[in-house]
Amino acid sequence: MLETPRLVLRPMRAGDVDDLLGVFGDPRVMAAFDEPPFDRARMERWVRRNLDHQAHDGYGLFTLVRKSDGIVVGDCGLERMDEGGIVQAELGYDLRADCWGRGLATEAAAAVRDHAFTALGLPRLISLVQVGNLASRRVAEKIGMRLDAEVTRHGRRYWLMSLDAPGTVAAAPG
Repeated sequence: MLETPRLVLRPMRAGDVDDLLGVFGDPRVMAAFDEPPFDRARMERWVRRNLDHQAHDGYGLFTLVRKSDGIVVGDCGLERMDEGGIVQAELGYDLRADCWGRGLATEAAAAVRDHAFTALGLPRLISLVQVGNLASRRVAEKIGMRLDAEVTRHGRRYWLMSLDAPGTVAAAPG
């Protein structure tokens, strides 16, 4: 479990399906992915996939709980990703639309970044941000990530953002 001034980040669990449906069932949130809103069955599969990932790789997504009222407002965490033939940890974040613009995604992403570099000892983090999602790109930049390249995955264009762990030699962009 991680904490920030306004959030508790706890490991995702199967019982989070209904709360996370409030994020991924919202057309405004899903517009950032160019996807339709999740229904309950898809949300259950998504949570199960993330729980399996966490069990297999030793890290995964945290559920974001607002301290002031105990409400689940999103998720943030790490996923093992093969990008360009290199396996890396991708830092991702998703937030309820009614919580946008308040710095919560940046707060959560910074906590996960610090956890990845200190507790997990990861050498580098990436984020794939769909081209045009300026708010998500700003979150990545606020936590120190830089734009390395534009890549295409599954027919969609993404900004590949990255950040090397403190004290490591920075990898060449692209």
